[in-house]
Amino acid sequence: LATGWANGAGAAWASSPGGCRLVQSIATCNGRWLKSVPGNLQDEIEELLLDDNTIRVLGNTSVLAYQKLRYLSLSRNRLELIEPGAFLGSQGLHVLSLADNLLFTNYSVTAAAFSALPALRKLDLAGNDLNENMVSVLLWNLTSLESLSVARNIIMRLDSSTFANLTQLLELNLERNYIFEIDQAFEGLQRLQRLNMAYNYIPCIAEFDLTQLRVLNMSNNAIEWFLTAESNDLFELEVLDLSHNQLLFFPVLPRQSKLRSLLLKDNEMSFYQHLANAMSLANVTVQFLIIDGNSTNITTVSLWDEICYSNLSSLRLLDMSQNQVWYLPEDFLVKMPSLTHLKLNQNCMETFHLPEGNPLSMLTDLDLSENHISELRLDQRAEGVLPNLQLFNLSTNRLTVLPTRFFTHTRKITTVDLSHNRVDLCPLQAVPGKVENPPCVDIRGITTLTHLSLAGCGLRGLGSHPFQGTPLKHLDLSDNQEVLSGGLGCLQDLNLTLQVLSLRNTNLSSTVVDIDFSGFQSLICLDLSGNSLTTFPASLGILKLRTLDLRDNCLPALPRDVIWTPLGKSLHEVYLSRNPFNCCLLGWWDSLQQAERLHVRDGQEVTCRYDSRTVSARALPEHIIQDCQWRTADLALLYLVLALPTCLTLLVAFAIIFLTFKKKLLKMVKSRCGLSSPY
Repeated sequence: LATGWANGAGAAWASSPGGCRLVQSIATCNGRWLKSVPGNLQDEIEELLLDDNTIRVLGNTSVLAYQKLRYLSLSRNRLELIEPGAFLGSQGLHVLSLADNLLFTNYSVTAAAFSALPALRKLDLAGNDLNENMVSVLLWNLTSLESLSVARNIIMRLDSSTFANLTQLLELNLERNYIFEIDQAFEGLQRLQRLNMAYNYIPCIAEFDLTQLRVLNMSNNAIEWFLTAESNDLFELEVLDLSHNQLLFFPVLPRQSKLRSLLLKDNEMSFYQHLANAMSLANVTVQFLIIDGNSTNITTVSLWDEICYSNLSSLRLLDMSQNQVWYLPEDFLVKMPSLTHLKLNQNCMETFHLPEGNPLSMLTDLDLSENHISELRLDQRAEGVLPNLQLFNLSTNRLTVLPTRFFTHTRKITTVDLSHNRVDLCPLQAVPGKVENPPCVDIRGITTLTHLSLAGCGLRGLGSHPFQGTPLKHLDLSDNQEVLSGGLGCLQDLNLTLQVLSLRNTNLSSTVVDIDFSGFQSLICLDLSGNSLTTFPASLGILKLRTLDLRDNCLPALPRDVIWTPLGKSLHEVYLSRNPFNCCLLGWWDSLQQAERLHVRDGQEVTCRYDSRTVSARALPEHIIQDCQWRTADLALLYLVLALPTCLTLLVAFAIIFLTFKKKLLKMVKSRCGLSSPY
């Protein structure tokens, strides 16, 4: 069977007898439990995909019929042997993927087969349990290779023989091996541009001199030192990743380079020009003894001055997060005029100094979170500092105040995170009666600011109009127990703009008089979790929220008609778990379950209380449902049902007594009333 497919008319696919799918000149036979290469495919195929099968041997005639083959993939098979003549009919093969097989068993025979591939450009040998000697044998004749992966093998040492003859190689992947030593392994790779050696055991890099390399990934090793060879040559290096190592010092980088991204996350790095005991190491040097065979070289490096010699003028991204940096040298940032992203989070910094001269004029993203910063210093003449800053993260520090009118200099700021600092917001007017008002952060009139986080700042009421002139769309006030002690009036300036509001764990309760959300008509996401609400706020019913979080409150039920309100019609997501819902008041729950487009994201965790038990709202036992129906029946009907038998009994008893004693009763009445008897 064949039908038009892909690229419009003219393309076709078909199923072959071997279960493969043919699309134009591509045969896909993945996951068919094949033990050999199908021999009944079209002779004209150019790509053959045989991944996830059980092929053990690629014989001399396995792909002989497919002489136009350009791409062959045999990943994740059980391939142990490729016979010497297997590729004699496929000399135009450009890409060969043999990842995750067992090529270590007969690697020398397989190497003979590779010698018949003069046009091979890309080879993947990852996950074949190959050591360095096996790799050297397999690659000996592949002089045309441009891309090579030998990741996830058992290579331990690299020397000049490992990649000999690979003069055209552009990309090399060596990640996830056991490499701990490199001895002139890359000297013959003059065209190499991308080198990945992540997840190995390399202890240091000394005399780095690969001037042609553009991307170097050395992350997740055990590197303590990175030293570039002393040279004035221009290095093409653009990306250097040394993250997740054990660096003690800032790397000694090339004096001339095109470095754009420097990743130093998760090391043990610090600066030592000024120690905590006031000592200075400005003139202290370290000598490295480099032993190469019978020759010994001594390299002398200053702990700080070498950084000054590095040309970082093209650097855009610097990530020094998760280190032990407690200060930055005086001219450190001056060397980086093109910097746009600076990450210094999770360090030990106590102050951050923004010097005059506007060295960070291009910076758009600054992350100083999770330090010990108590002061943000700004030179008096540094007006206009950080003019392009858009994202500023100062969370989890020790700040109480920022420089006066600091955000007036940041003309493009959109996002500020001040959470988990002891800061307060400046009100519109000072508190009367106070000679000196406490320090505060002024965010009024910042027309570009749209995202603000003040979570866990210990805010106690926000005063009057703290957000005046600032069109916030996202506001996080969570984990401030007394921030709404005066109600929601402090947010009135955000009625028209606010879209996302988090009031999680703000001690909000149903007894608060001013808990009216009706003015926030632009609100689409509201977090009220972790509070003490005992009733559903009626003002929410007119909002058109998409997401509502009511977890961890004290709600016994929701309004039964909530699904018919504007809120119910607009909601897409709701969170309700960890509330003491009444199992006999779950009419609203059934309505939510039947609503289209509405998802109770934590529905599996929603429970209700029945007597002293807690049961899942989604799986109420039948006897509880019946008991609840009885408990919630109309009381008037219940009373009527109970009273009717009693009334009937009394009526019948009265009739029997009357008929039994009729004559006696009539005589008694007449005698007492003095009337004559008619008979």
